[in-house]
Amino acid sequence: MKEKFYLTSSILYIHQLPHLGNSFELIGIDALARYKRLAGDDVFFLTGNDENSLNVERKTRELNLDPQTYCDQMAEGIKEIWQALNISYDDFIRTTDERHIRTCQELFQRAYDNDDIYKDYYKGWYCVSCEAFYTEDDLTEDKKCPTHNFEPEWVEEENYFFRLSKYQAKLLQYIEQNPDFIQPEIRRNEMVNFIKRGLKDFSVSRASTKWGIPTPIDPNQRIYVWFDALINYLSGIGYIDDKEKFAHYWPANLHVIGKDITRFHCIYWPAMLMSVGLPLPKTVFGHGWVHLEGEKMSKSRGIYIDPIAAVKEHGADSIRYFLLREVPFGGDGDFSWPKFITRYNADLANDLGNLLNRTLNLAKRNFDGNIPQPAEQQEGPDTELIELALNIPKRVDECMNKLAFNNALEAILELVRRGNKYIDETAPWQLAKEGNTERLGTVLYNCLETLRFTALLASPFMPESANEIRRQMGLSEEFSAEENLENLKTWGKLPSGIPLGEPKPIFPRIQVKKEEKPETKKEVDTESLITMDDFRKVDLRVAEVLSAEKVEGADKLLKLQVDVGHNEKRQIIAGIAEHYAPDDLVGKKIILVANLQPAKIRGIDSYGMLLAAVSKNDVAVVTLDKDAPLGARVR
Repeated sequence: MKEKFYLTSSILYIHQLPHLGNSFELIGIDALARYKRLAGDDVFFLTGNDENSLNVERKTRELNLDPQTYCDQMAEGIKEIWQALNISYDDFIRTTDERHIRTCQELFQRAYDNDDIYKDYYKGWYCVSCEAFYTEDDLTEDKKCPTHNFEPEWVEEENYFFRLSKYQAKLLQYIEQNPDFIQPEIRRNEMVNFIKRGLKDFSVSRASTKWGIPTPIDPNQRIYVWFDALINYLSGIGYIDDKEKFAHYWPANLHVIGKDITRFHCIYWPAMLMSVGLPLPKTVFGHGWVHLEGEKMSKSRGIYIDPIAAVKEHGADSIRYFLLREVPFGGDGDFSWPKFITRYNADLANDLGNLLNRTLNLAKRNFDGNIPQPAEQQEGPDTELIELALNIPKRVDECMNKLAFNNALEAILELVRRGNKYIDETAPWQLAKEGNTERLGTVLYNCLETLRFTALLASPFMPESANEIRRQMGLSEEFSAEENLENLKTWGKLPSGIPLGEPKPIFPRIQVKKEEKPETKKEVDTESLITMDDFRKVDLRVAEVLSAEKVEGADKLLKLQVDVGHNEKRQIIAGIAEHYAPDDLVGKKIILVANLQPAKIRGIDSYGMLLAAVSKNDVAVVTLDKDAPLGARVR
């Protein structure tokens, strides 16, 4: 019997269309949903829109537009973005849906009947941008919202309040007894500290707005958006209309939200569920943010990337891959086009694309365009490749269950790189020249089987590319219901003798155009000057040398393995062997040029360059005078 897996995103504010930073959450959840389907789980993935906010009422007043019309238009625009990014949600809930309105009023009434809602007078600060009430202590030193850095409004009105303070002890006890309830650990610690400072009852209605859901006990009051919005997780699985479906899927296995709204999901929401006697979700995961070249993305400030434009330029899979590979899901990360191009060219064009193209071309040339029949596997490269391939799915599974998408992708790329190394070790072109057809068939079959493993494991992250790999291998483009993770427990399931498809580059290398230097007057010595924009293009990072060895046949070169932080390791080649013994560098923290185009030096791939001071007779590697975290930017 399939295990149910109900996971949700936060529902999106509709005051503007999402940018690439907002899309990070849905891309991550989609990868997890697709993976859980491959694992054979009964997955229900819910997303949607938060439409009953004060922001909507004010925006439509400015536009002289009916609020429902505005909400309908925004819903279509948001769905278009999710479609472009291949988000495979099972339902799209809107808080203006009738099913949600009735569910929300039902929960409000039940909390009221249980004496957890009462009427009182509210005085305090309110940020319209995040629809949140704040105390003086919550605001920044200059009295601004800590999330949006806007000045909040002072609100005085008679409202209904929820008895949050009543649940302080119960919440602490629940979190202590269920350590996986709030993830990652840093978010759990934040919430525990917040609760221990003392919980205050919060307002759950507004009298000053006409847009929103009327409370069932007072038609002149509208239900506060953060009481309303959270209930979508119930209305989206049939709390009112489909009791059987609701009983099957609730409680949610996982709520995924931005770290800025953990308080609502980890304190308000569980207290509301306790009030009405419903079980709590198993886990709430607060993810980090994607910055744009070191700054938080913001449409209002003009610092953002349009997802649809990015997809049109580079394809959905490349964008999905970069974000989930580069940014640890539980922390913050950075997007820049130079970093995107470097990662794309190194991982997708060079590694994965290279393995696919080399293998298919050799197989089509030597076996009449069919998948060859393997002979006996040999000890050494064959058994090493097979052992790694059979081990990788377990590692990917561990990473996916921790939402460590970057580590899961690194494990998949490890298999891809081992496949490329296997080709170099076995030299199939030489086997073809020698006429050793039996051994050649085994080698190329192993490479194709490696690609079968890779396509299946990569499909949650890059669904279109995985389908295209399968098409080029002569398999059906769509994965059948029988093709799941169980198929990766055995080596050799790829059928021999079937015709291969036509090889075609899936990830054509992105060529970076060199900027033309502007003309300068000879009398002005500006050739050596750069602008601040030029300097910002250089991505300098703190890295630690893990190992170093001399490059055979090259007196001046060392091959270094370095840790760049965020679970990323790189190989670089440095011309410092005449000045440093390999052991002298191990453990040193260096400065790495992280967005340098990959290069082959003496046939060895190099993914970056260290900084060193060079004089006539000496070279000194630039190190730190005090400790700094790996991956820290050098400015």
